[in-house]
Amino acid sequence: MPLTCRFLPGWLRNYRQEQLGADLLAGLVVTVLVIPQSLAYALLAGLPPQVGLYVSILPVIAYALLGSSMVQSVGPVAITAIMTYAVLSPLAAPGSPEYIVLAAALSLVSGVMLLACGAMRLGFLSQLLSRPVISGFISGSAILIIVSQMKHLLGLSLNGANAWQLLVDLLRLLPGSHWPTLAIGMAALLTLVFVRGGLTGALVRLGVSIGKATLIIRLMPLLVVLLATVVVIALDLDRRQGVAVVGTVVEGLPGFEFVFPAFDTLKMLIVPAAVMALIGMVQGITLAQTMAIKRRERIDANAELLGLGGANVVAAFSGGMPVGGGLSRSAINLAAGAQTPLASIVSAVSMIAVVVGAAHFFARLPLAVLAATIVMAAYTMIDIRGLRQAWAYDRADGLAWLGTAGGVLVLGLETGIGLGVVLSMGTLLLRASTPHIAVIGRIPGSEHFRNVERHEVQTIPGVLFLRIDESLFFGNLGAVELRLNQALEQSSGIRHLVLVMSAVNRMDATAVEVLAEVNRDLAERNTRLHLAEVKGPVQDRLLHSELWASLSGEVFLSANEAFEKLGGQLE
Repeated sequence: MPLTCRFLPGWLRNYRQEQLGADLLAGLVVTVLVIPQSLAYALLAGLPPQVGLYVSILPVIAYALLGSSMVQSVGPVAITAIMTYAVLSPLAAPGSPEYIVLAAALSLVSGVMLLACGAMRLGFLSQLLSRPVISGFISGSAILIIVSQMKHLLGLSLNGANAWQLLVDLLRLLPGSHWPTLAIGMAALLTLVFVRGGLTGALVRLGVSIGKATLIIRLMPLLVVLLATVVVIALDLDRRQGVAVVGTVVEGLPGFEFVFPAFDTLKMLIVPAAVMALIGMVQGITLAQTMAIKRRERIDANAELLGLGGANVVAAFSGGMPVGGGLSRSAINLAAGAQTPLASIVSAVSMIAVVVGAAHFFARLPLAVLAATIVMAAYTMIDIRGLRQAWAYDRADGLAWLGTAGGVLVLGLETGIGLGVVLSMGTLLLRASTPHIAVIGRIPGSEHFRNVERHEVQTIPGVLFLRIDESLFFGNLGAVELRLNQALEQSSGIRHLVLVMSAVNRMDATAVEVLAEVNRDLAERNTRLHLAEVKGPVQDRLLHSELWASLSGEVFLSANEAFEKLGGQLE
């Protein structure tokens, strides 16, 4: 194979000609449909609207060459946009040259972090956040996005630092809403609500196929944007009635300029960039896995980190807005029939044509309509079903969801995700520090052992079987000792204690010392300590311990073997 080919991604080396038509069509469809979204998310991030178009070009190509997903599409996304605004708005005026430099720096730092994680094969870090925490963070962020867009929908000036303050300002200023802006925004929002909720069924009842109905649904946001723009131009609403519009959209390709921020500013961006990298990592890998499952494909988590990191590094020098894996962009790409990342490259090249020759058409696009599209996109991100499921299954997970979402809304994005991580870790430590220990017996006529409180089982007088359902470490040994003593006190005349360790995957040094002490204490009471079903890796370590050398009882291969032997000895 030629040297140059070895550096090409696998999908490009093995590209089939029959895939070309589908990729070309999908790329063109994605370009057309994500233009309003790209403009909207740039404004949501506090950046000039054309930046959203810029970062839909080179970063998209970078991900296509480095990532592993065949259909995931990267670009401006709601979560990174609102995080960018939340982090940078206290440091500089949104839209100012200083703000743009800071946004580029944030994209660069988070991109370098993702690249480093990918190079060190740390893709497993995407699993550090539990699903309820991720769902709570995204849901809280979505509510924050919706509240933040009310100023554009209503024509108000809201300056709150968090969702609560924004809501207070909104209620106070609501009577002063700009009615022409409100009319346009609400008309667009109600249209989009109908499109999402009822148009598909209506089209199917009219005889339209599901495929065509889906395409029409995808096109509707763009049609709403175009229609609203035509109305503004025809009635001159921006000049006569003061309806806010996008304004000048700079045409032409972005320059490759980047001014590195001062060291003090960089220090302030490290933590937000790390949070953004972690959220981007989790969201991007999860989305890529979801798409891969639908297509019966596999992804490489480390390659995904390289792709997302490369996209953000490139974005820092060609637009300056952090990017990520976009749910709606990827869904459009998949629905349009994309076969390989070539579809994304086609979309990026097509976006160049838009930036060079058509950007000026969006200058009189009303901000209220862009806000309506953002509100609808954010609404779909609120995962109430996830909260119900978490609450029904485990209240601790439900509280983690609520705590994370509430933290985002009241305390801010960084504090919210930090609170979610603390709640998750706290729940994990609580469960690990209070292990379930069951007194067990044998099911009659079998070799199976079950909890005596749940099943009718056979027991042996003078022999106590205890099953420990957790690995043993310094944090849960107090609870283990307490439970052992309680079980011994409740059962008189115990001469043999059998610890069934089928669920113990590891033991630390403290656990070995504590069990050695338990062994000595039991020996003084003329009770022998036995172990059963010890796993190989645990036994390998125990062979070199004091406990193994001084164990007063035996080590049994199975609980049933211990039951048969000890039962025979006591007959």
